[in-house]
Formats: sequence, C-alpha cells, structure tokens
Amino acid sequence: MIWCVEDDAGIREIETYTLQSTGFQARGFEDGAAFQAALRTQRPELIILDVMLPGKDGVTLLRELKADPALRDIPVIMATAKGAEYDKIQSLDLGADDYLVKPFGVMELVSRVRAVLRRCRPREAAGSALAWAGLSLDPEARAVTADGAPVTLTYKEFELLRRFLSRPGVVFTRDQLLSDVWGIDYAGETRTVDVHIRTLRQKLGPYGGCIQTVRQVGYRWEGNT
Repeated sequence: MIWCVEDDAGIREIETYTLQSTGFQARGFEDGAAFQAALRTQRPELIILDVMLPGKDGVTLLRELKADPALRDIPVIMATAKGAEYDKIQSLDLGADDYLVKPFGVMELVSRVRAVLRRCRPREAAGSALAWAGLSLDPEARAVTADGAPVTLTYKEFELLRRFLSRPGVVFTRDQLLSDVWGIDYAGETRTVDVHIRTLRQKLGPYGGCIQTVRQVGYRWEGNT
C-alpha cells in the first residue's frame, strides 16, 4: 500500500489514481493528523509526503517518522512545489529516499516509486536461509524443503517464494513480481504471474495456502501454518 499525504485534493486524486491504475494499492490523506492516526494501526509500504501541509508540515512529519524505531524503515518520497536546494537537502538529510518537484509527470511518479521500492527491499545475504514454520528455503543451495521433504521448484517459482518469505505480510503487485523475477524488460502479460503462483501453491502443499491473493492487486505471504 502506497500512502499519499497531500493537501491539494486534485493532486492527491491524481497520485492515488495513477498508482492504482499501474497495479499499486494507494490511499490518500489530506493532512498530517489523518496520516499519523492511520499509522497507529497500519503500516504502508511507501509514503509520498508533501512538504507544505496544514498543521504539521511534511518535514516535521518526516523527522518524527524517522525518529520512531517501528516506522523509520518505511521508504519516503518527498513532494513539494518548492524547487529550492535547501528543501531537497533538508529532506534527504532527514532520511527521505527520494524527492519529487511539482509539477511532475505521472510516469515519473510511478518510476520513482518503483525505483525506491527496489532499492529498499531487503536483500538476504548469500547462504542466509529463509523459513516459515516447517518450510525452509536455502538461497545458496537453491533448495526448498517442506517438513523435511524436498520440494522441486523451477527458477521462477523459487524466486517468487524467496520474495514472499523475505517479506511476509507485504503485498507484491503483479507488475512488481514481473519486474523482479522476469526482468524489467519482460513483455509478457501479468497472467504469467498467476499461472506460476498456482503451480507454486500446488507444489508447496499445505504451505501453498500462505500465498494469499489480494484482489485486483497481487499476492502476499501470510498465514499461521
């Protein structure tokens, strides 16, 4: 879920519509108060934060976000009509991951969101195993076991499972999975992802149910198996 904190209703609508039309879930907030209230119960994957907001401005919100150990690792893209060098430096020094200067194009918005998400995704070290209950994935040996029994996966299935296990609970859009696993220049349809997910679920047996479908968006790994 991408959160857009923007007091201008027109710009906020464009941001959320653009993100939703390109495969992301998006939610808009008109001020810092609504944004911070939502943070008490939910956690976005990325935040697009306007600098000039009523009440607490974006820089203050960014500073408070980065001071909270539970929230500081959420990627933030700052957006403002100001093009002053000081605004950019201040935001980046406080921990912002990127910066958009208004007016910006919708394709630039999507490209920057995708680039920040790619940079900020945790990359497990070689040989660092991933596990979920009785399911284990060894990236170095490229081996998967379920309750001690080996599971034979194709390269694409293995890479899909690795992404899910590395970030349980996080929704991956079909476009994100295509970019990560098939390559950014892959020209196939997103249905390719659905076919591979279906096969992966079957091969994982009871653990396959942990791959949950998020309607019209993509998939996430979640369950109590």
